[in-house]
Amino acid sequence: MDGTATKVLICDDDPLLLELMEFRLRAKGYEVIKAVDGAEALARAAGDEPDIIVLDAMMPKSDGFEVLARIKSDRLLSGTPVIMLTARKGEKDIVSALEKGADDYLVKPFIPEELLARLARLVARKDSNR
Repeated sequence: MDGTATKVLICDDDPLLLELMEFRLRAKGYEVIKAVDGAEALARAAGDEPDIIVLDAMMPKSDGFEVLARIKSDRLLSGTPVIMLTARKGEKDIVSALEKGADDYLVKPFIPEELLARLARLVARKDSNR
């Protein structure tokens, strides 16, 4: 990267989870952008050009699966790694997210350090492909 902080877009309708994730990510040097629903997630993804996106499946306005499909079908956003972070742990949900282009899938409740490790891995992979 060019010395600027990695931008992470966190999309979740749980304010407490957003606050916790923002705190943990900022402590690791990430720049954090937040969205509380699917419509805001799409607007922030297009406007703020995050390096990586953490996306909840169950959100108002547009669910995470629809947001994921729209991000991955957008020419400018399709290369942005997306981690689904959701309470939905059914096989159908996981397979659907991966088929729509999710780069990783993590089930809530989650271990914050595991999320940070997965983020770092995907960002490093993205950077090496530039």
